[in-house]
Amino acid sequence: MSSTNEKWKHQYSDKIVDADTAMKCAKNGQRIFVGSGASEPQALVTALTRRGAELADLEIVHIMTLGTAPYAEKGYDDIFRHNALFVGTNVREAVAEGRADYTPIFLSEIPRLFRTRAMPLDIALIQVSPPDEHGFCSYGVSVDIVKSAAESAEVVIAEVNSHMPRTLGDSFIHVKQIDYLVENQSELIESVPAEPGKVAMQIGRHVVRLIDDGSTLQLGIGTIPNAVLKYLGESKNLGIHTEMLSDGIVDLIESGVVNCSQKTLLVGKVVVSFIMGTRRLYDYVDNNPIFEFRPVEFTNDPFTIARNEKMVAINSAIEVDLTGQVCSDSMGQTFYSGIGGQVDFIRGASHSKGGKPIIVIPSTAKGGRVSRIVLQLQQGAGVVTTRGDVHYIVTEYGIAELWGKNVRERALSLISIAHPKFRTQLLEDAKKRNLLYEDQILLPTTLYPEKWETDEVLRDGTRVFVRPVKTTDEPLLKEMFYSSSEDTIHQRFFLSVSAMPHTKLQEWANVDYENEMCVVVSLKEKKRKRLVAMASYMKNQANQMADVAFLVHDDFQNRGIGTLLLKHLIRIAEANGILGFTADVLPENRHMLNIFHKSGCEINASLEDGIYRVKFRFETAKKAGGSEETVSEPGNV
Repeated sequence: MSSTNEKWKHQYSDKIVDADTAMKCAKNGQRIFVGSGASEPQALVTALTRRGAELADLEIVHIMTLGTAPYAEKGYDDIFRHNALFVGTNVREAVAEGRADYTPIFLSEIPRLFRTRAMPLDIALIQVSPPDEHGFCSYGVSVDIVKSAAESAEVVIAEVNSHMPRTLGDSFIHVKQIDYLVENQSELIESVPAEPGKVAMQIGRHVVRLIDDGSTLQLGIGTIPNAVLKYLGESKNLGIHTEMLSDGIVDLIESGVVNCSQKTLLVGKVVVSFIMGTRRLYDYVDNNPIFEFRPVEFTNDPFTIARNEKMVAINSAIEVDLTGQVCSDSMGQTFYSGIGGQVDFIRGASHSKGGKPIIVIPSTAKGGRVSRIVLQLQQGAGVVTTRGDVHYIVTEYGIAELWGKNVRERALSLISIAHPKFRTQLLEDAKKRNLLYEDQILLPTTLYPEKWETDEVLRDGTRVFVRPVKTTDEPLLKEMFYSSSEDTIHQRFFLSVSAMPHTKLQEWANVDYENEMCVVVSLKEKKRKRLVAMASYMKNQANQMADVAFLVHDDFQNRGIGTLLLKHLIRIAEANGILGFTADVLPENRHMLNIFHKSGCEINASLEDGIYRVKFRFETAKKAGGSEETVSEPGNV
């Protein structure tokens, strides 16, 4: 055995004391740090509280802890004053009642508070794993700000717990850096993941649509991140760079969905700062080299985060106003949580190549009585993510993409994903605030039919996305109209149309998805979305038939889009109880007539006043026997 090993072992033995003895070093007026999350040193906290009668004016600082916080209870006001760097459940009441303080700060910047002595620490109470053969203890499940606190405090007191996993990465402290060691064999505090409810699962399903294969993810805590994890089973080659993780990650690693093979920073490593979960997770990370535990000055540094290409950051909010301001640390004037790492990751993801910063939020609160999407934030509510930082907002009703959008577009987009019962009031309030056109249409109770969305491949190999039109498509419809040729517009409207004002465009973009339907073909060119075709119908209630109209942009004519749209529109119409289609076609638009004849239905067409009147019923498709052949077409009906 080497002399080095003998030395640290003697140091270890010399430093072992019981919790009460260790806490005798605490003196009046000191600032004491308490370890984070599931790594809270419970025996030391209890011993410190027992000394309460002998002490005065101690400040206790930490981020969220899972254990009890007796120092924040009533009756200790002259002894302990908690300063929350993140407001957790166990101190929320004390902060709300003014018996404890809250310091708003980005999680990435807390270590600098300690290291520069802007917030000097007298004592750090931490929990670590037993030392390895070289005398190094692991910070285990919480490296986060614990490492910087231990390296900055005048005195370090550590609970040594054999139940603490030995996590790898920048996550070690040597025995010689610890002043007192208290052996404790208590089980780590567990945080059992809540089973996501219906709303969380709907939000998770929408979020997963934004996650491309090969993305690197940051996930927060709660039922919505858990729901996202449940929907990732079909994804491929995902990576992780996050501040925290819970149990759901284990199955994704085991299945190979998360392998970190396409990360651009620390390839092959799940980068994390702390974990909170069950014993299963704690055992899984023990000595597991796929996990790279790092302090938050690394994991949460926006510049570091941005080095991960296709970085997807997912964070929650309390309320969002119609301009895109995000409140996530307070309920009105009451502090509820903290800034945490939200802004760190939102900004990091926004600067990542192909990155996507996402805010998730249920549409309502208080049992559905209150909308979380609001005209303006509650009085006293804090803006955590600014309207300039926000990119995507997701509720159970869909996705609002706000980046680069003006306030009018933002307000309309957010109202469209609010709960239907609040949309009318939000619309009227937004008009009064001059956030929207005075004549803006929005069908408040209509739910977007996501089931009619589909990915398609044109016969030349171009991938397109076919979906029902949305209220927010007006700018894209405008662009498609003004970039189409005069001939294309003439074939659609039968006359020369040189302008398409908002009043007309919004009629295209607002349909009830049953009696009226409009389907668009979307194409993503680099980071820019573009509409290249549309097809619509309007139902005649008298005969249950519907009149159809098509428009295909010049750049995409002769590529099979008209045939694709007709088949898609027929499926939707049949599901909505429509018996067939009627259409008016100019004689020179032979290709559109050909598309109707190739529909598989028995077509009746008559020339009246220089226009072909086309009519066909869907039930005739079986008699006629449909053809799957696609045909060329230059234009529109």
